[in-house]
Amino acid sequence: MRVGVPREIKDGEFRVALTPAGAASLECEVVVEPGAGEAAGFPDDDYVARGAKLGAAWECELVVKVKELQEPEYRRPRRGQTVFGFQHFAPHPGLLDAALASGATFIAFETVGQSGGSLPILAPMSAIAGRLAVQAGAWCLQKQNGGSGVLLPGLDGVPAGTVVILGAGNVGSNALAVAHGMGAEVRVFASTEKRFPALRKRFPGVTFQTGKPGVTQADLVIGAVLTPGQMSPKLVSRDML
Repeated sequence: MRVGVPREIKDGEFRVALTPAGAASLECEVVVEPGAGEAAGFPDDDYVARGAKLGAAWECELVVKVKELQEPEYRRPRRGQTVFGFQHFAPHPGLLDAALASGATFIAFETVGQSGGSLPILAPMSAIAGRLAVQAGAWCLQKQNGGSGVLLPGLDGVPAGTVVILGAGNVGSNALAVAHGMGAEVRVFASTEKRFPALRKRFPGVTFQTGKPGVTQADLVIGAVLTPGQMSPKLVSRDML
């Protein structure tokens, strides 16, 4: 079997599905599209040095990529081929139609699970997303960026900003770690109290609640609810703002 690694074409996506070391660890032929790893810091020569070949990745039986197919790629998959990567079919019906029409087999990174229910491939993505959400939110709050001018950590004589996190899973707990570390006032809402005891020990002073989230006094709201394989539920209605 041949494994193909195409270059990602989604705007803002700089990752590559296989590193040179990862390609070398596979006991099969690996075909890397020229330039696929450049943006991630892996030049073509590094892949060739580890035994991979440069060529047409989409001609391989197994294609491993990072993000979902973009419209120019919709006609790439073919019957008998397997595409392994983040698929995100739920919010993209056009992508789902194209995948079904192709006859290829699609395996979604985001739904690969273990017996206990954990999602090992999605987990590091979720951790990064939670931590970056607070960084991005703090940037958006700056006046010059169209925000209210609130400084999340506060200052002497100036109260800290309020961060509301919806969800206490992987994304939520990582967002909580950054917001709490910055000195913001943090409130976490979740559907159950299952994770609250452990989080209370790690993050003293944080408010944990179940039920309808209160967001009217929040300076920053972070959505961190996951329904595997589906679109996240809409938890904040217009009349709650």
